[in-house]
Amino acid sequence: MEIGKSSWRDLALTILLATVVAGTLDITDACLWWGITKGVPPERIFQSIASGLLGKAAFKGGAQTAALGLALHFAIMTVMVAVYVLASQRLRVLTRRPVLMGLGYGAATYVVMNYVVLPLSQVGPRGPFVLPSFINGLAAHLFLVGLTIAMIATSREKMTSTA
Repeated sequence: MEIGKSSWRDLALTILLATVVAGTLDITDACLWWGITKGVPPERIFQSIASGLLGKAAFKGGAQTAALGLALHFAIMTVMVAVYVLASQRLRVLTRRPVLMGLGYGAATYVVMNYVVLPLSQVGPRGPFVLPSFINGLAAHLFLVGLTIAMIATSREKMTSTA
């Protein structure tokens, strides 16, 4: 079965590749940013992701809730990637203008995660606005998430359409 010019297998491989790359870049940024600026260890970063599901109990679960948080991070990233890759099958501008569309998608994912998903989760109240953290978070979504997803979707489409 085909969607547009890509087979389901090609789409699945594109989604997998972009999820691994963008997800790894994004979580690495979070670990480096919070580790360097606040001394937060990676396990705590992963537990903070799990706290979206478990609330404050996530911070008492040790390696198990850290592993859950990491799995949740990649599950969320899979959804972000799948939305873009599948939409690009109908909206060709997403792969014809990958830089512009990727940056736009990164901004959209930042807004949705921070102003829809997190407030609806069990994370709890947000702390005060901190400009450097905002800039880092937005930049990560623009370049490491949105642009990465768009560039991988575009390059995979070009590879599979010429094969």
